[in-house]
Amino acid sequence: MDKQRLIPLIVATALFMENMDSTVIATSLPAIAADIGTSPLTLKLAITSYLLSLAVFIPASGWTADRFGARMVFAGAVGVFMLGSIGCALSSSVTDFVFARILQGLGGAMMTPVGRLVLLRSVDKSALVNAMAWVTVPALIGPVIGPPLGGFITTYFSWHWIFLINIPIGFLGIFMALKYIDPIKSENPEPFDLYGLVLAGIGLAGIAFGLSVAGLNLLPWTVVAALITVGSISMTLYVIHARRTGSPVLDFSLLNLSTLRASIIGGFMFRLGIGALPFLLPLLMQVGFGLSPFQSGLVTFASAVGAMGMKTLAARIIRSFGFRNLMTVNAVISSVFLAACALFTAATPLLLIMIILVVGGFFRSLQFTAINTVAYAEVEPAQMSRATTLVSVNQQLAISAGVAVGAFSVETTMWLHGATELTATVFAPAFLVVSVVSAASAWFFWQMPDDAGHEISGRKAVEISSRKGAATAAVKAATEGTQDARDQRLG
Repeated sequence: MDKQRLIPLIVATALFMENMDSTVIATSLPAIAADIGTSPLTLKLAITSYLLSLAVFIPASGWTADRFGARMVFAGAVGVFMLGSIGCALSSSVTDFVFARILQGLGGAMMTPVGRLVLLRSVDKSALVNAMAWVTVPALIGPVIGPPLGGFITTYFSWHWIFLINIPIGFLGIFMALKYIDPIKSENPEPFDLYGLVLAGIGLAGIAFGLSVAGLNLLPWTVVAALITVGSISMTLYVIHARRTGSPVLDFSLLNLSTLRASIIGGFMFRLGIGALPFLLPLLMQVGFGLSPFQSGLVTFASAVGAMGMKTLAARIIRSFGFRNLMTVNAVISSVFLAACALFTAATPLLLIMIILVVGGFFRSLQFTAINTVAYAEVEPAQMSRATTLVSVNQQLAISAGVAVGAFSVETTMWLHGATELTATVFAPAFLVVSVVSAASAWFFWQMPDDAGHEISGRKAVEISSRKGAATAAVKAATEGTQDARDQRLG
């Protein structure tokens, strides 16, 4: 197989393992809690340790890849994630489970940004759209098939296999990475910014963890507010520090690049809305409509079908319309399909729900591919590791914020209606709120230059070819006109 397709598949396999693992646990919490002798609520708090570990270690991923080589760090990250998975399967107490999840988070923190860095350094820019289409799919499929798969494994086998299925996938990923990915590393790695890593780690952990538990009634609001406040203060101190150092772990000066800025800010808003979908939709199906976790998962799996259908068309569509035009219009279209979920009732035919999810999944996947690709259109090779770190941090915060906004919207609707229990009617406003936030991202995408990412999408070549065709036609018309005039004079 061509490397332009093989390497994206290697990276996608590891990201699929991480994305699925993050969601597959949700439906298995009661069984795990009963087996290790604790409550599901306590275990849910323990699982958020994974998010904390991600937030702390992601900022270090760029420097680590430059220092030790992206291939080795990526393979090592997969190995660490596998060890964490084995630890989770062997856990007999909450403490064991927490440490195992932290170890998984360390592996996941390196896998995502370093995997993307491997892709950027191994694939030619002209093939980047197709490559990103392959890598984007697991990010969409993982959260969708995770809940039904977790329910199936827990019901018919044992919850331990949720973690153990990562082992053969991980071994395959390590073998393929070492065999087919070139050993590229920076010749002059920058000094490590330990002080910046501590500030950024505390800041991101506080914000991401606080947003993740906000609205879920897992912690008192005072604790949640304190977490977010401490995180915000730490991030403010980090921004001040970053301006004074030449090698910050999170380089915000990259936001001067118009395409990366649009991908970060617009992408955050778009992901915030779409990130609430895997949280809201299963709740609506199970609590509102009374479906089992397995049935709910089969319905929401329709989104993954749409995502898979997109990957073969993404490059052609982006080349035809260009990044700016496509991302601006598609952000609104995707948000409309997200808002359509507010119209779902218990009487809505499941076939209609699945059709809406399939079509919506297509447009969402197309948008994610465009956002993830255009981010690197103006980034120089020496800045790639910093850019991938910044993008990964942004994605993590957006997903956490999406869950927080979705949960807060549901809680607010319940409070306004005086409801004490979840019903199908309290979800509609939440879908509308997150769809409006996603649609607002279109403004940031429209701010990009008209020719943004043309050399990646191939649209520049199309336009040049078109201009050459127009010029040829003009010359031909002028020649014919001159010939006609000559003929008339001769006549």
